[in-house]
Amino acid sequence: MLAATLMILSGLWGFFVGITGVLSGGFYTRVPASYTFSLSPYWWGIVQLCIGAVVFAAGVSLLLGMLWARVAGIALAVISALANFLFLPHYPLWSIIVIALDVIIIWALSTSHVRRLA
Repeated sequence: MLAATLMILSGLWGFFVGITGVLSGGFYTRVPASYTFSLSPYWWGIVQLCIGAVVFAAGVSLLLGMLWARVAGIALAVISALANFLFLPHYPLWSIIVIALDVIIIWALSTSHVRRLA
């Protein structure tokens, strides 16, 4: 339940960050051309928009109890964390928060099926 809720929130936030990049690219910091993964804020907005929409859909599927959504959620959280690591120079605070959220999602999805003996 925790992972599904966090995935839905992360997907919505990523979607809105993507919309901000597409509509108002000047909001994000421009990085020097020597940065290896130098994309314009518009293209980073497209990437964030797509990842956010897919993470949101997987979170809703996980909330509905679909088993495949657990594996897909872990993979999408890893992809989201990697994309936000590359987005770090553009908006550091946001990227660090989302990476931490993705780590919590991965932990929650990977340990939710473990039964504890008491």
